[in-house]
Amino acid sequence: MKSSRILVINPGSTSTKIALYDNSICSLLKTLHHSVAELAPYKTISDQFEFRKGVVLSELVHDRINLNSINIVIGRGGLTYPLKSGVYYINELMVEHCRKGVMGEHASNLGSLIAYDIAKMHPGTIALIADPVVTDEMDDIARVSGHPLFKRLSIFHALNQKAVARQHASKIGKHYDELDLIVVHLGGGITVGAHHNGRVIDVNNGLDGEGPFSPERSGTLPVGAIIEMCFSGKYTKDEIHSMVSGQGGLVAYMGTNDAHELEILAYKGDEKAAFYLEAMAYQVSKSIGEMATVLKGKIDGILITGGIAYDRKLMAMIRERVEFMAPVSIYPGQDELKALAMNALMVARGEIKAIVYDKTGFS
Repeated sequence: MKSSRILVINPGSTSTKIALYDNSICSLLKTLHHSVAELAPYKTISDQFEFRKGVVLSELVHDRINLNSINIVIGRGGLTYPLKSGVYYINELMVEHCRKGVMGEHASNLGSLIAYDIAKMHPGTIALIADPVVTDEMDDIARVSGHPLFKRLSIFHALNQKAVARQHASKIGKHYDELDLIVVHLGGGITVGAHHNGRVIDVNNGLDGEGPFSPERSGTLPVGAIIEMCFSGKYTKDEIHSMVSGQGGLVAYMGTNDAHELEILAYKGDEKAAFYLEAMAYQVSKSIGEMATVLKGKIDGILITGGIAYDRKLMAMIRERVEFMAPVSIYPGQDELKALAMNALMVARGEIKAIVYDKTGFS
């Protein structure tokens, strides 16, 4: 079997994570932190492209990585137009869409830009993304919002949700595409997806704050109160958007987005911290129940993943409310770098085919 060397790039809001895989073995793993001062000169996320690419290349040179030895560069997929689940070749059209932010500004947009540019430096190297956040497999009935001017969108932690679902299927000796699962990602944003035979047929829009409130997002808010606030003249559009995404949830209630910090406070007897953690668990449980109806009660498992899944007390609160529906399995943390690398490796081995990003691929 031909050896594959895979460079993985996962940009976040204040860091860029990189990894180097030789087939399935990780030989380099780094988190490159970016200070507020370093990012301050850039008005938009796409403006950070040259700076972030330079930091990645400098780190690879520092670690004496021969760039000519890399066969595949795979980046975290950004906010392109909606796509079906899969691995995609990065091309000029995708780069243009990520640079423009056709579906919004997000650090993940830089994943495609950096991966494509580095791959172009070395003929024969291919650039990919896999299961971007705009992965859209929703049933048409799930898109109905209640008014024709509004349409529900699929924006969620597709990469991690699907990686965990496949991991769970393998663990129980099944195929992902023969299971009905509810998968919950608990991070800065929270998404709850109904996975039916390998497709996420319904999921909350985690980017815009739909669903349960999270460390940084408000979750679904009372519509009437939102309308009044929007026309009160007290707040700008950007300020209200920030309330919903970025400064909502635990940040608004407790002044921090660090769920682990609140877990410690609650353990020490802080009643306010304990209350809002329980409220978050309550809302997550409600969303799981909602997805149970989508799957018509036929659920092979409820899987909980993400950084907050390390909180055993929070997991116990969710388990208490939902375990009557199906067995609950906890997969704490998230390994997006590994998930990306394994998708790239499947392409290299011919197990799956990468898809060309074009307008016919939009759902």
